[in-house]
Amino acid sequence: MIDAAVILTAVLGLCFQAIAALGVLRMPDFYTRLHAVAKTETLGVLLTCLAVAIAADSALVAGKILLLALFLVLANPTSTHALSRAALRTGLRAWQRRERAGKP
Repeated sequence: MIDAAVILTAVLGLCFQAIAALGVLRMPDFYTRLHAVAKTETLGVLLTCLAVAIAADSALVAGKILLLALFLVLANPTSTHALSRAALRTGLRAWQRRERAGKP
């Protein structure tokens, strides 16, 4: 039963991390890439940490991993916000769709 929970949470975590990587590859500019990665990568890492905590032999190790997950929940949105503000302050413009030729 525990093995199934570990496999399920690890696979879900990997799926969310793959979606985050796909978002980095598919989005056109820095801001949309950052937005695509922020939530999905956080959830993917949380699920992966949960899988490792479930598989841990010791309660102390599981507690440390869960504390690490808590730190990531707090640090990832903060760092994403700081990166986007720094990009905005340095003058990095957001992507804008160009109008097609001949379209009014």
